Amino acid sequence: MEEELNYASVVFKNGGKPPKEKAEDPTVYSTVKSKGPASTVPTDGEAAAPSQRFSLWAVCLGILCVLLVASISAIIYISVVMDEDRENFKTNLNNLTAENQQLLMERSILENKTEELSRVRDDLNWTLNVILKFNTFPVNEYCPEKKCQPCQKGWILFQEKCYLFYYKKSPWMTWKKSREYCQNTGADLVVIDNLQEQEFISNHTKYYYDKFHGYWMGLQQTADKNWFWVDGRNDTLRYWMMEILGDPGPCALMIPKSQPTASWDPADCRMLNKFVCESEALIRSS
Repeated sequence: MEEELNYASVVFKNGGKPPKEKAEDPTVYSTVKSKGPASTVPTDGEAAAPSQRFSLWAVCLGILCVLLVASISAIIYISVVMDEDRENFKTNLNNLTAENQQLLMERSILENKTEELSRVRDDLNWTLNVILKFNTFPVNEYCPEKKCQPCQKGWILFQEKCYLFYYKKSPWMTWKKSREYCQNTGADLVVIDNLQEQEFISNHTKYYYDKFHGYWMGLQQTADKNWFWVDGRNDTLRYWMMEILGDPGPCALMIPKSQPTASWDPADCRMLNKFVCESEALIRSS
């Protein structure tokens, strides 16, 4: 649309009368103005501001991208390194576990060997103590054909002890003579510790002559009427018969063919009977 032009009034110099026309008189005009809005022309500084802001944002975005890429690269690198370290740790742990198992097995073997050596040592000490009980060790009785046995010939092994049941038809002996016989063989009259031993001895005694005769044991009555074994211990088993068979006395007999828990009979120590000797085994069973 074309702009509308406004003109100002023309003022003449000669008052209200119009001057005479002159060919060369100049005409004076005022400034021509337009009613429409004036258009503004941007300066160089104002036009450069948006471009600078865009450049700043671009630089910041670029820096952030670089930092982001660097961070991702660093995370990936750290992850790879940590994975490698974890695998190395697992490998080392497995190796250490295997070595530990090996060491535990070797320690167990050493402990077993130590226990075995301790048993051998204890067995040798046991054998030495048995040998030292003899003034003259009966090598031929214990070690026939140069191979030693736990017990002498004719003796019976039971729970690391050896027993001699005197089955000879003669001579029978008093309690004192029976004990001397046992002591000469490195033993003593039998001392009964428990029911199992009592049953073992009862099963190996044999009936002979009459019901009054039996086998001497290492049990004797003292003056105060208490019964003691030859090793000094007080008797607590008391496997006495319900009634006394013969003349009572301070020495104990085991009567064959009787109940194991009721087979002891107090008898006169001068009575002639068979007997049972007991000694420790020369070689202990492991």
